[in-house]
Amino acid sequence: GFIFILNPFLPGCQRHWVKQCLKLYPQKPNVCNLDLHMAPEKTTDLWGQSKEQLKRKGSSKPEPKSLLEKLRWVTLGYHYNWDTKKYSANHHTPFPSDLAFLSEQVAAACGFRGFQAQAGILNYYHFDSSLGIHVDESELDHSRPLLSFSFGQSSIFLLGGLKREEAPTAMFMHSGDIMVMSGFSRLLYHAVPRVLPNLEGTALPSCLDQALPSDLPAGSVIEHSSDEDWQVCAKYLQSSRINMTIRQVLAEGQKFPEESGTNGKNQAFSEDSHHQQNNKIKRHKPNTD
Repeated sequence: GFIFILNPFLPGCQRHWVKQCLKLYPQKPNVCNLDLHMAPEKTTDLWGQSKEQLKRKGSSKPEPKSLLEKLRWVTLGYHYNWDTKKYSANHHTPFPSDLAFLSEQVAAACGFRGFQAQAGILNYYHFDSSLGIHVDESELDHSRPLLSFSFGQSSIFLLGGLKREEAPTAMFMHSGDIMVMSGFSRLLYHAVPRVLPNLEGTALPSCLDQALPSDLPAGSVIEHSSDEDWQVCAKYLQSSRINMTIRQVLAEGQKFPEESGTNGKNQAFSEDSHHQQNNKIKRHKPNTD
């Protein structure tokens, strides 16, 4: 049930998803790790507040970290609660239509027709980041696959077994690669112990060099990026990796069990608090800022 797809993206298409992950998806009403310790007006436009800083990166004068560089995760659709390890009906925002289309097409190509993209967790890694061993089991329907998309710098991915102590298999994840965890592999332990500089020896993988062709197919969800936008994205990716994991939370017709005392707004804050203070869930190395 574990499917590994080497970069299937047409030239230039990865740039769209990188831009969405940095410019669009962190916007409200989506939830990110910066929400707890920053006022709402400070997190409404992370891109706008960061792009000039990012463009200056690499100059002789050291620059403080931009807000985008402090971004660790964003949740979409049904927002994951890091404290309870659950999703809930009352903490949901619209799932991005372009990402839903991509996910549903990939799932269908792998034999999972009818897959519904209902929740997403976007992880933003840097060279000092890692993701501890864990199982993605909070979704109520495990019969549907988990889709993972990677962009930017490479990483080592460990795929383990049904028990934590089982020896894992190590593999490289490069920009554009897709993993599908389905069937038996859906509930296997896995981890990302290291992010690695581009193995080609250049600042960015060659698959990110090409821009989109001017004539996109009719009905394409891909949009052209401005040269300025891509300059910001490229600067960010020189030391970073972005991973999108897309899940179907509920089976067709399934509902969440009744819960008392839940409040969507409070959940958004508890997610950030848990991620910052107790890294046992996602285990990114703590931000030193």
